Amino acid sequence: MSNITLLNASCADQTVDAVVNAANGGLWAGGGICGVIFRKAGMRELTEACEKYDTPLNDGDAVITPAFNMKNAKAIIHAVGPNFGITPTAFEELFKAYYNSLMVLKENGYHSISFPLISSSIFGGNLENPVAESTRQCIRAYKQFVEDFPDYEVDVKLCAFTGSEMEKAEKEFDAQMGVIV
Repeated sequence: MSNITLLNASCADQTVDAVVNAANGGLWAGGGICGVIFRKAGMRELTEACEKYDTPLNDGDAVITPAFNMKNAKAIIHAVGPNFGITPTAFEELFKAYYNSLMVLKENGYHSISFPLISSSIFGGNLENPVAESTRQCIRAYKQFVEDFPDYEVDVKLCAFTGSEMEKAEKEFDAQMGVIV
């Protein structure tokens, strides 16, 4: 049976089939979780694998590479989240970043995945609550995927890294999942 859980942790530390990188369109090493994943996987190896893709990717696109030196995952899915500072209404692109990651997971025969809160930090722009928006779109993508592929089991871990992110994400997660608080 498919499930989704919210964790106060780094997505890069979860033992899953695929860790999701909050990627930029050029698939180059960045800051935040992107930098962490590149360092854990191996800067040179992951950079070379990413260079094989025709970039720039569009907001909402997702592609896969091996996990290289990451012992806790088999693959890295690079999901390009929108920059709400540039495109303030890119909610559908954020949904697609999550949904397309789940599609790439399925296309590669994997079943477990850990997500960061895509587009919730520097790419959050002027959104009132980018953490809540990212949580909302992740759950929306999860529900759509489970509806589209009811016989394909997925185990989704949505990771809020800091305590304040967890607090904001938890409120939205509970509201979206119908948890009574």
